[in-house]
Amino acid sequence: MENPIKNSNPVIRLFVFDLSRKEESIEDLKKITKRKVKQMFRTSVSIIRGVSASAFAKQTSNRALHTTFYAMAPVKVGDKLPAVDLFEDSPANKVNVCDLTSGKKVVLFAVPGAFTPGCSKTHLPGYVQNADKLKSEGVAEIVCVSVNDPYVMAAWGAQHNTKGKVRMLADPSGNFIKALDLGTSLPPLGGFRSKRFSMVINDSTIEELNVEPDGTGLSCSLADKIKVKK
Repeated sequence: MENPIKNSNPVIRLFVFDLSRKEESIEDLKKITKRKVKQMFRTSVSIIRGVSASAFAKQTSNRALHTTFYAMAPVKVGDKLPAVDLFEDSPANKVNVCDLTSGKKVVLFAVPGAFTPGCSKTHLPGYVQNADKLKSEGVAEIVCVSVNDPYVMAAWGAQHNTKGKVRMLADPSGNFIKALDLGTSLPPLGGFRSKRFSMVINDSTIEELNVEPDGTGLSCSLADKIKVKK
């Protein structure tokens, strides 16, 4: 007859004594029990580790399907823009960067933060003032991007009368800026922010790129430095 214990769970088998060993003393049984308990513990730990490793591998594999891959180096002229969503006026209004720039010429500039002095006094006003000139040169859209929420960007735009001239797009999680690898750490402004830069985009491809050498200055990324190719 088949022994049911022999085919049972290994942990159960470890803890079952051979009742035929009547010659064992109480002390011997105590030693056997102690040894088997230790063996059972080691076996249980091995099983748990195996399950944990399997679960971790499965979780990591599933998570990889939803990972956002960021650039390994800053973007350069000739690169395609990443298909990332920005937000205009509210979190409900998504604007995909590739859709926005597909089949047309777009000027996009990014700032370290809405309402900050250099951005409010010089950078944004320069693009508002030069909007008509840039559009007469073939630019279909002028876009301002910042790592801020869409309500802040909308309020900042209203203060500078950007309607019909510059679209104020928010990158609240910094996903677009990270994908471009043009971010910087500015603790006084809350941590991760965009470097100051400007670019001319032609059909979702970067045609001109101007990144401030120190990441925050006001020189090469200004509106009057934009050169739109015919």
